[in-house]
Amino acid sequence: MAIPDPDVAQADPAPAGPRRGAPVGRRIVLGMIGLGAVGVATGRWLSDGVSTVVASTAPALASVIPAAGGFRIYSVTSPHPEVAAADYRLTVTGMVDRELSLSLADLAALPQTGLTKDFQCVTGWRVNDVPWSGVLLRDVLDQAGVEAGAAALRFTSFDGVYTESLTLEQGMQPDVLVATSMFGAPIQVKHGAPVRLYVVPMYGYKSLKWLGGIEVARTVTPGYWEERGYDVDAYIGASNGRNDDPNV
Repeated sequence: MAIPDPDVAQADPAPAGPRRGAPVGRRIVLGMIGLGAVGVATGRWLSDGVSTVVASTAPALASVIPAAGGFRIYSVTSPHPEVAAADYRLTVTGMVDRELSLSLADLAALPQTGLTKDFQCVTGWRVNDVPWSGVLLRDVLDQAGVEAGAAALRFTSFDGVYTESLTLEQGMQPDVLVATSMFGAPIQVKHGAPVRLYVVPMYGYKSLKWLGGIEVARTVTPGYWEERGYDVDAYIGASNGRNDDPNV
């Protein structure tokens, strides 16, 4: 698979619907790793310097600064996409017995699962013991009914920018969540509201924000970040040339 030039911004025509900004290339995000490492090593994040550097090179990433709880907010769109709670729908399509269009109320009516797990970014930072809740992905797929021969899942953000992928086997594990709550409250827009994916054993880029669609398919289609050089199977401590798993 050819890797696109990371210096070139990836800007596709904006679709109708929820607002979106222009994507930017991978190198700018990777450029944050060194500054992030300095912040971790010294016990602080160089937010003023980082904001200045990022704003001068890519305004869409000018908000790459810590959020509450130690998160750093990475996004290739500016502003963050938003959709009204009343208008939100999660679609499940492809190789299913019944296509679904689930509102937030529909998701709330499904069995709820809570997980308190670490969130690990591929750029090196980690937030420990984050409480999440929502619906297990496999419970959503059970509602749709997966057809024989299906082996992959494709996820899309509702603004049309991000895509992600899992094998069906990965998605059916008990640590993959369609998350609607974080820290005991509805997920904030900057964290992917109103619904995001949370894939516990993989680096954060697999936990797609602003989840809008799930497609069941025969083969894996690499997602947004995989098309830009990241590993498709992004297991913590066993991919992307990193070893961040404290248990490894």
